[in-house]
Amino acid sequence: MMNDILKYNGYYAEIHFSSDDDVFYGKLLGISDLVSFEGASVSGLKQAFHEAVEDYLETCAALSKDPEKTYKGSFNVRISPELHRKAATLASMHKVTLNELVKQAIDGMVSKRQFLASVGKAVIDK
Repeated sequence: MMNDILKYNGYYAEIHFSSDDDVFYGKLLGISDLVSFEGASVSGLKQAFHEAVEDYLETCAALSKDPEKTYKGSFNVRISPELHRKAATLASMHKVTLNELVKQAIDGMVSKRQFLASVGKAVIDK
């Protein structure tokens, strides 16, 4: 099932449709809390998303809490041994560490927004 992404005020949400309930629903991404919303139409969903973001930001401000999820900057990546070998070889050929090669690859994907297109997600930016 293809998922769509909504964007508002610097926040993103993953959205879905429940045919059993005839409702669109979603949740905010990149935050430490679970914030969900729903709407019976696309316009209703977007309005509920905007309200969820605004409410979340107001709640965080009232609690003196950072609304953003904290990331430590390191994570494990599991890849095939063949891809690992190819990446290590490429890094050696360019005289950089494997970590630097992976960092550059991720930066390139994120900065060009290629990742979202490559996994079939649409960003609705309104």
